[in-house]
Amino acid sequence: MTDNGLPTFLRREWPLAASLATCAIFAVSGHSLMADLGNPLWLAFIFLWLFAVILGSAISVVRHADQLAIRLGEPYGTLILTLSVTFIEVMSISAVMLHGANNPTLTRDTLFAVVMILLNGMVGLSLLAGAWRHREQHYNLQGANTYLGAIIPLIVLSMIMPDFTQTTAGPVLSLHQSLFLALVAIGLYCTFLAMQTGRHRNYFMLLDEVEAHEAQDTPKPPIPRHAILLVAYMAPVVFLAEQLAHPIDYLIETLHAPAPLGGVVMAVLVAAPEAIGAVRAALANHLQRSFNIFLGSVLSTIGLTIPAMILISELTGRHLILGVEHTDEVMLLLTLAVSIVTFASGRTNVIQGAVHLILFASYIALIFEN
Repeated sequence: MTDNGLPTFLRREWPLAASLATCAIFAVSGHSLMADLGNPLWLAFIFLWLFAVILGSAISVVRHADQLAIRLGEPYGTLILTLSVTFIEVMSISAVMLHGANNPTLTRDTLFAVVMILLNGMVGLSLLAGAWRHREQHYNLQGANTYLGAIIPLIVLSMIMPDFTQTTAGPVLSLHQSLFLALVAIGLYCTFLAMQTGRHRNYFMLLDEVEAHEAQDTPKPPIPRHAILLVAYMAPVVFLAEQLAHPIDYLIETLHAPAPLGGVVMAVLVAAPEAIGAVRAALANHLQRSFNIFLGSVLSTIGLTIPAMILISELTGRHLILGVEHTDEVMLLLTLAVSIVTFASGRTNVIQGAVHLILFASYIALIFEN
């Protein structure tokens, strides 16, 4: 326990109590709570309750991952964060996908939403906020190029190539193509990971930030306590995500809300906590930390979540559609092209953030009127 004592600890970790209490309530009375989803007010209440509790747990995961990052340094801290959020993402998508009627586009819609939120919403907000306060910010160009060098081929192979393959009809991959994609994604991510934590670790940090961090004479947080709490916050998310599947399915299947809306909800849950961390880092003039968060999140989403969902779909017999279509395909290609331009100089300014936010606003508008 810290020097601040038990009261301070309990005050900081109240989201864990809320999460565990919600799990207990839905475990005992979940069926009766879900019986009246036809009432719009009750539907909104259940949805917002579960959404808020899961989001609070995810934000707490980020908070403890940040504390571990202070102790372990970059890139290990960011790696813990991205892997933790990837776990939450896979568990949340799986819970919703396996509940109710088969929704073959849920994984695609969620992954596409995550990419749009991270590469447009999060990048735009971080660059705009950081540049507004600090005028111009710098980052390690080699690191950004390394991230994009892995992200772009994985996105194209997994979300665009299915539209053009001839083995199967529609924007889907055959079994052999899916297994090949999973192996390639995992292999490339592991290769990137070995490079990030090994011989090219300096690509993902700035020398002046490292020196400033080492010069600080502040107590470092204990690793075991934050590691245990990080796991404790992640554990209830699996059960809570399964409960959240009920109102999401009701919105889409009964009220006929736009199908991609379910993917957006899941994407917000996994991307919002990282967005908070990235924007805070940019405002503190630690743009490298911000870049490590959102580019690392995109890479882990494509490199780890897609193979996991391919495996789950094959084991459960659920049909999986990965290829984006029509306007989504154009938005994805435009986002990749703009990202190449944005991360090509080693410094950022306000206009770059504004452009990415415009793309994010276009994505949201096209969900409701495609």
